[in-house]
Amino acid sequence: MMKVILLQDVKKQGKKDDIIDVSDGYANNFLIKNKLAVPYSKKSKEVLETELETRRIDEEKFILECEQIKNQILKQKFIFHLKSGKDGKTFGSVSSKQIQEFLKEKNISLDKKCIHIEKTIDALGVHPVEIELHKKVKFNINIEIKEQ
Repeated sequence: MMKVILLQDVKKQGKKDDIIDVSDGYANNFLIKNKLAVPYSKKSKEVLETELETRRIDEEKFILECEQIKNQILKQKFIFHLKSGKDGKTFGSVSSKQIQEFLKEKNISLDKKCIHIEKTIDALGVHPVEIELHKKVKFNINIEIKEQ
């Protein structure tokens, strides 16, 4: 048996950065040969720990940036004016692209994939919309639709 550190996810073996035991032949002839893993040693373990620490620090910085963006977004009032007919039903709806454009006008850049609209926003009133900047930074904003 040979210990290796996975460089990528390997089906039925483990995830990236896992330390696993596999047969010598499988390790040498498949995992190492295809650059899916490196042999486990003191040096490779140190490299892995350094890389994990760097990633953790980068992740914390990114979460702080996301929190700052969240605070900027929460200061905004999201009001859209649409023409409407009977029963408060509007002609058209507000999409994630429009919300993204609204934020862009306020100098806040945001990928529209971060904006999760559960139900189509096509009626007058206030509608909750979830924004997920990171798996640890999720929050709701209220989109208000008024008569044009």
